[in-house]
Amino acid sequence: MDLKKKSILLVASSLFLCGSLSAQSDVEARTAKKTLKARISQEQLMADELVRKGKYNEAEELYRTALNKQPKDPNIRNGLAYAYAKSFKLDRADEEFDKVLKEDAHNAMAHCGKAQVLLNRLQSSNGTFRKNKDALVKQAGAECNLALATDPNLPEAHYTLGRVFKEEGRLDQAEQSFLNAIRADKNYSDAYAGLGLVQLEGGRSAEAMSSFKQATALNTGNSTAHYGLGRALLQQGMADEAIKELNTSLYQFRNSAPVHFELGKAYASQGNMVAAIKEFQETIRIKPESASAYIKIAEIRENRGDIEHAIAELRSGLDLMPSNTDLLQRIATNSLRLEKISDAIKDYEAVLQTQPGNVAAVEGLTRALYLRAQKETTGAFIADNDYEAAEASIARAIQMNPNNLQLRLADAKLRSLSGKPVDLSVIGTPKNDGERVAYAEALLAQNKFAEATEQFNMLVGNANTAKSLAALGDLTLMIKDLDNAEHAFKKLATMPGGQDSAKRGLHLVAKARETTKQDLNLANDLARRKQFNSAVDKYHTAIFNDPRNSRARLGLAETLEKFFQQDSKALRESVMQYRAYESLTPGLPPKELERLHKVTARLEMRATKLERAVAEGKKPNIIARMMQR
Repeated sequence: MDLKKKSILLVASSLFLCGSLSAQSDVEARTAKKTLKARISQEQLMADELVRKGKYNEAEELYRTALNKQPKDPNIRNGLAYAYAKSFKLDRADEEFDKVLKEDAHNAMAHCGKAQVLLNRLQSSNGTFRKNKDALVKQAGAECNLALATDPNLPEAHYTLGRVFKEEGRLDQAEQSFLNAIRADKNYSDAYAGLGLVQLEGGRSAEAMSSFKQATALNTGNSTAHYGLGRALLQQGMADEAIKELNTSLYQFRNSAPVHFELGKAYASQGNMVAAIKEFQETIRIKPESASAYIKIAEIRENRGDIEHAIAELRSGLDLMPSNTDLLQRIATNSLRLEKISDAIKDYEAVLQTQPGNVAAVEGLTRALYLRAQKETTGAFIADNDYEAAEASIARAIQMNPNNLQLRLADAKLRSLSGKPVDLSVIGTPKNDGERVAYAEALLAQNKFAEATEQFNMLVGNANTAKSLAALGDLTLMIKDLDNAEHAFKKLATMPGGQDSAKRGLHLVAKARETTKQDLNLANDLARRKQFNSAVDKYHTAIFNDPRNSRARLGLAETLEKFFQQDSKALRESVMQYRAYESLTPGLPPKELERLHKVTARLEMRATKLERAVAEGKKPNIIARMMQR
């Protein structure tokens, strides 16, 4: 093959440098004519080949040599600019593309190159670029359209437009653009890689793997294709094969934050947490605003039971990205696990200010309020100001998601905590595990313990992975539902890879039971000594640590009944605690049940009279006066 013919073929098949060979004969002829007129040098041929292999620094040297010989050749300058762009020397790439456009304002390849530079800037940690992402993407799209206006069959322009659509979340249009690029050049490796990423985002793993394999067959140096293939393999649970592909991608492009992130996930799936943390930390070093990497490190800390360390990791990310709701929500959940209830409430409310429709944040907020209601020594119902703020947040969320059962159940839980009667049967029946969790928590807020256990038993039965069981165990432990936490952790102990988490969880359950026992004994002793306020405090603490402890419920109910006769709020809580005791003790004799019903009826009547007297100004609220002192 002579030099000119070889030049035509190499340049025409380049990823970016010299346009496309269309299936139409007139386009082929025009492209060949332009190539012949370019007087392609040996240096340019070699540089084009180096670019195809991903050896951009070596290609730069050859392009500069070629440019010294032919300084007016736009193809060589475009090639140099593209090599700069691929090695992320973006300012230098921009300068070279501008020089081409100064001589020829309609140069399609230069406009396409400008678009690629703009998109590559989005991978920078530069705050200015991050803040102006939408504008940069829009500008890149405009450059692509200018390129296509000059050359509608330019594969690089279609490919780059696909990247634009992908950044905008318009996956259908992105897929079409990548397919257009492939139609224009069936050997365009990058277009197959872009297509694979879109297919992967759409959950079409088999199609994605086929696209990635085609991309690597055309160009073994395509780091994006190896990365995508690694992701696809990892999704299918093939960690060893995924690591191999990801390491190949990393060899070709060392500073890829996404590749390091996927490697971290792969190592974590194998239980190699040291290697996983190292990769996630490398992700953060390259791209500090990678919120997912902070969350993954925190997840590893959480699984080890090191919640404080997990929060520290998340806060280091939040310092850089103060408006990131994913980090803030994770911190709130971990604060709740550490019983920092006020901190959790504040953070959940902050999330809802930014994302008013966030279902998980609403559930977290009402969960925190449920725990506060158990813990507060001023009564079992949440305070008015807490109720009003949470009520407003839930109302906004329901307005945005009117058919969401979990939100309606969260609202029911909140109303139960505020002392209002709620009929859960009219709200709806849970149809999935997420709804069952919300339904069970709403039942707990009404002290319907047996019904809540039925829901949790279904959840434990449905859980068939160590991860799902660990999450359920952690949730039930967080809300102090020790019986169901124990059930989940015992099943977790039988799952591969779940033994360590199960051991930790069961230890925490046993510790909570022992703490409850000690607090209950002390509360009973304080009550016998007539140190009633301290006794109430300790009963509340015992109930907080184990809401299903019937003896703590009964002890608190009797103490409030006997020694707080002038406080309507205390009397109403006494009624609630008697009813909780009844719910937790299903085998009570009929006579005992009858006695309890008479006691609660009498206490409710007295509470109503006291409230009416205070409202009419006839009787002072003694507890309120004591608190004012």
